[in-house]
Amino acid sequence: MDVLYFAWVRERIGLPRETVETDAGTVAGLVDELRAREDRYAAAFADISALRVAVDQELSDFDASLDGVREVAFFPPMTGG
Repeated sequence: MDVLYFAWVRERIGLPRETVETDAGTVAGLVDELRAREDRYAAAFADISALRVAVDQELSDFDASLDGVREVAFFPPMTGG
């Protein structure tokens, strides 16, 4: 699946996107796998309460299933106005 990173998440990881093979069943499981990769991922995902996630371009929760998912995007909360 494609994993996209935006704003400071991208800056900490150093990539805008990557293709990831995962055995995770949920977004939270994917985050755990990413954190375990290297320090830069651990830093980016240290506080997931400061992150939002979209699954196949729809806002979602970290307990969302990854079954059949093609894209997951991580980004900080946005304000409008």
